[in-house]
Amino acid sequence: MNDWKNVWILAEVNHGKLSATALELLHAGRQLADALGEKLCAVMLGYQVEKFIPELFEYGADTVYVCDDAHLQNYVDDVYAKTLAAMVREYKPNKFLLPATNMGRSLSAKTAVFVGTGLTADATDVKINAEDGQLHATRPTFGGNLMATITCKNTRPEMCSLRPMAYEKAARVSGRRGEVVNFPFQADKYTSLAKFVEFIKNDGDGLDLSEAEVIVAGGRGLGKAEGFALLKKLAQRLGGAVAASRAPVDSGWIDYRYQIGLTGRTVKPKVYIACGISGQIQHMAGMSGADVIVAINKDPQAPIMKVANYAVEGDLYEVIPAMLEALH
Repeated sequence: MNDWKNVWILAEVNHGKLSATALELLHAGRQLADALGEKLCAVMLGYQVEKFIPELFEYGADTVYVCDDAHLQNYVDDVYAKTLAAMVREYKPNKFLLPATNMGRSLSAKTAVFVGTGLTADATDVKINAEDGQLHATRPTFGGNLMATITCKNTRPEMCSLRPMAYEKAARVSGRRGEVVNFPFQADKYTSLAKFVEFIKNDGDGLDLSEAEVIVAGGRGLGKAEGFALLKKLAQRLGGAVAASRAPVDSGWIDYRYQIGLTGRTVKPKVYIACGISGQIQHMAGMSGADVIVAINKDPQAPIMKVANYAVEGDLYEVIPAMLEALH
C-alpha cells in the first residue's frame, strides 16, 4: 500500500456551478495532507469545468485532476463512478474525501465498490492517526445516539463522504497555482444502462438551507403540521428559510430535506430561531454553529434555552405573531 499517496477531494460541479462543499473539503483535506506530509489534490468531472481549476488552486489544491468531456455534462451514476474509479486506479490516492450530498453519497458508494475499497459514509469529522497514518472518520450511528469512529485498514484509498458544513471553507490565497493533470474520457468503457432524460428543478418553498443566513426551525412544540405555515411567514419576513427538528419529520409534518441535526443537515446561519424545539444533542449538533441562537419555548428548563443567546419563555403561537407585528 506504499504506492498509494496524497489526499484527494472531489470538487463537485452541479449545473455549471462549483459546489461550496469543494472548498470545505479542501479545508479538511489540507489538515490530513499536512499531517501525512503529502499533497492535497482535487479531482473534478464534468463538462466545461476547467474554468474552476484556478479557484481550486487558490483554495489550497496542489494538483487538480480533471476529466472534462461533453459525455459528463449531466450526472449519471455509473458513468461518473466508472470514470472516477479509473482515475483512482491510475493515480492511486491514499485518502479520498467526497461530499455527502445527494450526488456525493451515490457516487462515493459506487466508486468504492468499483475500486474494491471501504467507505465511511456521512462523516462529521476526519483525522489522521499519528501512530499508523490511518484515516479515522467519525459519524453518527444508532439514530444519532452514538458516534462511531471507523477505519479502513486493508485497502486503499481510504474513502469517506463528509457531511456538508462540517468544516469551514478553506482560506483563499489569490494567485496561488499548481499542477493540472487531464484524464481522457473513454465513452466505450464508461457506460451505463441508465441514461439522462431530463432535469426538473425543485424550487421548494424558500432558500436552500445551506445558503440561508436566517433559519426559522420548528420542533415537536408546534403540535401540528399547520404550525409550519406560521414559521414560513416569519422566515419570509426575515428573508430566511424554514427548517425542522427530527420529531416533526418523523410525524410527517414536513419533508426530511428540512431536518437539522445528526441525522439531518448541518447549518451555520447568522441567526437560528428555534420554535418549540427542546434542544436534544442530536439537533444541537446540526445548528450549534449559528452565530446567534434564539429559542422560543414554554419550558424554561429546555436544554436549548440554556445555550440560546436569546431565550423567550412563552407560547410560540403568541410570540411569533407578536414578532411579525413588530417586523411589519
